[in-house]
Amino acid sequence: MPTVPRRLLAAALGVAAVLGVSACGGTASPPAAPASSAPASAAGQGPWTWTDDRGKNISLPQRPQRIVAQFDSAAALWDFGVRPIAVYGPHRLKDGSRDRAVGEVDITKVESIGNAFGEFNVEKYASLQPDVLVAGMYEKNKLWYVPAESAEAVDQIAPSVGVMHSGKPLLEIIERYGQLAAALGADPKAASVVEAKNRFDAASAALKSLAAAKPDLKIMIVAGAPDGLYVTHQPDHPDIKYWGELGLNVVSPPKPSEGGFWELVSWENADKYQADAILVDARAQSMTIEEMAKKPTWAKLPAVKAGQLYPWRAAERYSYLGYAAVMEELKANLEKARDDVVT
Repeated sequence: MPTVPRRLLAAALGVAAVLGVSACGGTASPPAAPASSAPASAAGQGPWTWTDDRGKNISLPQRPQRIVAQFDSAAALWDFGVRPIAVYGPHRLKDGSRDRAVGEVDITKVESIGNAFGEFNVEKYASLQPDVLVAGMYEKNKLWYVPAESAEAVDQIAPSVGVMHSGKPLLEIIERYGQLAAALGADPKAASVVEAKNRFDAASAALKSLAAAKPDLKIMIVAGAPDGLYVTHQPDHPDIKYWGELGLNVVSPPKPSEGGFWELVSWENADKYQADAILVDARAQSMTIEEMAKKPTWAKLPAVKAGQLYPWRAAERYSYLGYAAVMEELKANLEKARDDVVT
């Protein structure tokens, strides 16, 4: 399962798409930018081939021009210079502004074919005449945010490219998106890409230095839900595993609950694990810190009483730019944290 607990996904799931029938809610989006407005995806000569992370071979007469992408795949490709014509999954907030989940994607220049889990407007997707669909995967062969009941219809419209978001090192996933972007016509040596890589390296080095300076600082990373506290299992999350490799002292359950990624701890036992600082899932699917404060065991945790609660940017886009910003924020927060809260 992805970085959203199963029960949170189930709660977020609305009316799903039925094969061949629109399942998209929300407001209409602006007209799509023409394919010609995407210089990084300029037409290439000759056939285009790609083997995705399912081992699926995609072969097209020419390089794809009309690319539709799941929100964080769209965000990663955008940072590498590719401009999708449409996105699906969280990208537009209720006030019409851009959701942080979609990164730097200009939502005024892309079509929307669904803005929430369970939404995928199959009819609209078909009308866009896509060349290829790109989506992340947390379980092999399952494209994230494509409803299972719509998968067959979606697959018949255009080939899909799956990029695995779990079971691989963070850098490997980022590099995979860079390779795909280059195959789609982006310039891997573009100034913006080089600058983002340098920023990522600097942020990594700074976080490593902080970890060395605060070896006793224990951090825990969680998401809250009505059925309990989800404590991240470090090896299953590429970002958290990377931070551990940099030296951060991450409190992690010895093994996850069924399905991986987390250990689900009941609210009555929310004090099972303790840390000096806690990173809390900042997405809408998770309970807010204010909601969690109503749980007595949570309120008594040392990090909570010390006010050392900081956001965890779960499901960040896999690009150098995305994770550079995440690590810069993390370092700034942990610099303020005391390392003697847990006695």
